[in-house]
Amino acid sequence: MNGRHGTRRAAVVAAGVRIVPSEAWHAPWLEALQVTCFPDLGPQELMRAPHFLRHREVFPEADLVAEARVAPSGEPLAEPRVVGLGSGFFTDFDFAHPDHTFREMIDDGWFGRHDPEGDWYYGADVSVHPDYRGCGLARRLYDARKALVRRHRKRGIVAGGALPGYPRYRDALSLEAYVERVVARELFDPTLSVQLRNGFVVEGILHGYLEDRATGDRATLIVWRDPAFAA
Repeated sequence: MNGRHGTRRAAVVAAGVRIVPSEAWHAPWLEALQVTCFPDLGPQELMRAPHFLRHREVFPEADLVAEARVAPSGEPLAEPRVVGLGSGFFTDFDFAHPDHTFREMIDDGWFGRHDPEGDWYYGADVSVHPDYRGCGLARRLYDARKALVRRHRKRGIVAGGALPGYPRYRDALSLEAYVERVVARELFDPTLSVQLRNGFVVEGILHGYLEDRATGDRATLIVWRDPAFAA
């Protein structure tokens, strides 16, 4: 979306998308969204429709869904469609021993480690369908997560962050050097750069985090601490 027309269309699309807690009919859409948004991940890392149905039982606010009522062109849709997701759950997190795998943390996708009394929100996924990117939906999903954290008086959000932009620089930079340059705003990463803009900081590299051929199974450990909680 470029120029004045693109900006206007993005605004129309954004206005036609709402962020809502998941419903049962969202589940197959969310499964398809995982496949579309994470082509480099191993299939065992992706959540399926039964996972999303289970999330609603474990924690009704686990899956925050971007539900579109307009097409990418801005034209009205006959039926709404799922175009984004922000998912996670409450848990405790040991920053002295941060290493973990994605699958163990999310209980193979079932969110069985959800603890209503946990201090932290563990972010399992933020994803936006490629056709709906550039409309501010990622920021709205992050904002919805932050609002959830504040509403439940948690310390903040912790997550493992993918690095989809790294393969472009893999031959020239180590992953650690790449992350440093993205943090310094010298390079752009489609995921990490968005996370940084939304107030996250990188607190380390997670090795063996998930099967991701783009990064050699590595991810960033990212954290957002709620200033209101600290105050």
